[in-house]
Amino acid sequence: MTTPELDAINAVSAGTLPGLVGLVITNGSPSLVEGHIDVRGDLLAPNGFLHAATLIALLDSLCGYGAMANLPGDAVSFTTVELKSNFMGTARDGRVLGEASPVHLGRTTQVWDAKAFRAEDGKTLALFRCTQMVLYAR
Repeated sequence: MTTPELDAINAVSAGTLPGLVGLVITNGSPSLVEGHIDVRGDLLAPNGFLHAATLIALLDSLCGYGAMANLPGDAVSFTTVELKSNFMGTARDGRVLGEASPVHLGRTTQVWDAKAFRAEDGKTLALFRCTQMVLYAR
């Protein structure tokens, strides 16, 4: 994906949850969506560690941008109908990278897998899977 295309995708995030958490999409192909967030104080839980919901926002957003890139031509949108996450680690600072790829791209559903990991050492923080329902006009 070219820089202008990435700039356009990132601009769409402004004023929405992906923008609020600081998501930056760095690769947006139909088969792999990559991005990152920088850990900051307002993304932490009261215990001082990265809030689990921040990782969900990162990974579900990456899957969502991938779902948009893979909608059938006559579809109008999609919505997440199920998600699951396993957490293996956390962060207090630094950058968290994420990547998402499709497992199933059907006419009525899509299934996506995603992973979050620390940029500094590659430690996996979360594994994530979601199902997207493809929406059509009535």
